[in-house]
Parts: sequence; C-alpha cells; structure tokens
Amino acid sequence: MRCLTAAGILAAATSLSAQAPSRPPDLKAVLARVAAYVEEFREELSGIVAEETYEQQEIPGNRREMRSDLLLIRSETFPRWVQFRDTFEVDGRAVRDRTDRLTHLFFEPATAVERARRIATESSRYNLGAITRTINVPLMPFVFLERDVQPRFRFARVGGNQRAEVPEPQAGHFRVSTEVWVIRFEERDRPTIVRDSVNQKDVPSQGRFWVEPSSGRILMSEMRSDHPGVRAEITVNYQSEPLSGLLVPTAMFERYTNIVPSGRRPGSQYWGRIEATATYGKFRRFQVEVDQHVDLPQPPIDKE
Repeated sequence: MRCLTAAGILAAATSLSAQAPSRPPDLKAVLARVAAYVEEFREELSGIVAEETYEQQEIPGNRREMRSDLLLIRSETFPRWVQFRDTFEVDGRAVRDRTDRLTHLFFEPATAVERARRIATESSRYNLGAITRTINVPLMPFVFLERDVQPRFRFARVGGNQRAEVPEPQAGHFRVSTEVWVIRFEERDRPTIVRDSVNQKDVPSQGRFWVEPSSGRILMSEMRSDHPGVRAEITVNYQSEPLSGLLVPTAMFERYTNIVPSGRRPGSQYWGRIEATATYGKFRRFQVEVDQHVDLPQPPIDKE
C-alpha cells in the first residue's frame, strides 16, 4: 500500500510538472471578486451588531471614551448599507435619552434624505473636537468597492509582480501568511462621495486595500480624504469572526489634522490634531425586527 501511494504521488507530480503554469489573475478579475465579496458581506452582516469601544484624543485638548453598539442596516438605494452608532456610554456615564432618540430616528415619519441625515448626525453626536465628520465608521471604504461604484475610482496594484506588501505588526496591524495584493485607489469622478457640506466642495478620497486575490477578501483598508483645511486618515483591520465566517472590522485607527484659529491674535492659527482608536467585539445578531426600510439618497451622502 505504501508503494502504491508513493507511485501515485510521483505520477501526479509528473503530470503537474508537464502542465503549463497557471496565469495569475489580473486586476480586473480581482476587483470583480472583491465586489462579489462586498455584496456577500452586506447580505450576511445586515442586522449584525458589534460593541465598539472608542477612544478619541484632541491634541492639544480633551480625551473622550465611548461605548456604543454599531449596527449595519440594509438599504435599497446608494449606498446599500449604512452604519448606525448607538452610543450608550460616554466617559463612564450612561446616555440617558437613548430610547427617545432611537424612537425619533427610526419610527417617526421622514423622507429618505432626512432619515439619512438623522442617522449620520446621531452616529457622530459624541465626536470630540470641532471637526464635523461622519466618515468615522469602519465599513465606509467598502462603499468604494461596490460593483457599480468602482468605475468612479482609478485602481492600480502596488508593486506589480514583486513580493506582496504586508502591513508591519505595529499600531494594531498584523502579518498574514496568505498571498496579499495591495491595491491603490483614487477617486476621479465628481461630485465626490465624501463632501464638505458647509462649503459645498468635493473632497476626493484615496488610499489602499490589502486583499486576497483568490477570494476577494479584504484584510485591511487605508483611506485618506484631503481637504484644504482638514486631512483625514482612517485605517481599519478586518479579521475572522465565527458568527459570519467573514472578515469583520476589529480595529479602526484615525487621525484628523486641521487648521485651528489660535485666538491669541487676529488671523493667527495652528495645526490641531484628533487621534482615535476603536476596537470591536461581542458580535451578535440584532434581535428586534422592525418593518422599516432606511433608504439613503444618491451620492454624495457623507461630509467631512
């Protein structure tokens, strides 16, 4: 039996060596797999709740710690999901009007545009600092990878046929043993998805995704949005979660840099900074069923 097994392995090895080497997938094929993965992600994780521990630090300035439930809600319009941050604790103190706010948000009559605005406002209600932002949710970059949104961006593989780039094991990043492609993206269409709602200006997004080319799974995202007065940098790590079998967000790292009036003399200013870290755990399915659709308006929907 041992001899037969060895002979079988040798025959298989000979047959494989005679075959031509398989061609690696091209960028178009990998992006198609990523789009399919994002679609599966949206379907599988709709109604999944994660507990978020969120620390924000204003430099110079104050520090804030929040605990929230982060919920992925399905929508039939763009984008096809929205992330709702239900904050229940700020700096160790319970949020008192939580039930009233949820009732107002989901059960009172509202147009799709108004409901989207309410969700964005509520999700960013306890953000620290003077920078108004609603892009600080971990699945925001996934919107860029949806099949009908990809044409708005320019994608390019980083490194070509060189060895795959993998994040260093620092600041919460991790190493992986599987093959990884690094794909750079840059928004080229206007109006942009992220907008300056005060000045009605475009805020183009760019960054990188770390993906498995064979499956389309996203291991890490890096997003940058440049504005004349604000620079935003958001990095998210995704790891396996038994509840869904998909790679869910486990950590989000943020840095916002903006010009701040100093108040010491007219016209004087300095660069302020906000740094934040969010971690996610206790993934579970949302238990309350509500016959309510949350429809979002056409892009742009976000503001920085």
